[in-house]
Amino acid sequence: MKSTIILFNKPFMVLSQFTDGDGRKTLKDYIDIPQVYAAGRLDRDSEGLLVLTNNGVLQHKLTDPKAKTSKTYWVQVEGSVDDAAIAALCEGVTLKDGPTLPARVSRMSAPDVWPRTPPIRERANIPTTWLNITITEGRNRQVRRMTAHVGHPTLRLIRYRVGNWTLDGIANGEYTSMDGPDIKPLTKQQKTPQQRHKQSPFKKVRGNHSRKKNT
Repeated sequence: MKSTIILFNKPFMVLSQFTDGDGRKTLKDYIDIPQVYAAGRLDRDSEGLLVLTNNGVLQHKLTDPKAKTSKTYWVQVEGSVDDAAIAALCEGVTLKDGPTLPARVSRMSAPDVWPRTPPIRERANIPTTWLNITITEGRNRQVRRMTAHVGHPTLRLIRYRVGNWTLDGIANGEYTSMDGPDIKPLTKQQKTPQQRHKQSPFKKVRGNHSRKKNT
């Protein structure tokens, strides 16, 4: 059976999940295709490409750190970014959870994208810079922490690319769907610890059983 792949352009302040107990906007407000789940996450205050699928093997591949799936972000930061800061980001910076892997970083012109609601808070007389950042890791809020480390807090973050998929042609708040590879069962190595230890309700449990003798 063919799997389903969804490319969703996530708006600002939308959770990368389908449910929320606090009444915040979720994927359910935008996507009506059942049994698909986000392959990775995109922070609530970030925008852009989120890949969803019902294919567990593909989901594992996109989220497994060993696979080193590359992701490109368009990042608006505070201040004018000099060559030294870009060189530091490219070489890797040391965060609280360890050094980052080398990244590809360059300045870019402001992209032709949708306006954010609400807009970013710009400070008078302080310029902003757009950066194109490609990484192969997926640590929590990694890009934001990287730019802050070199003295340029992130003001707006848009994920443009995941692997070979991009945002091209997808309006903010919209998605496109396509057929993916055939669905195959997860291997033992690909399963989460919870999946590996989950016991089938039909599996017999070994143990000592006494049998009543006929008299």
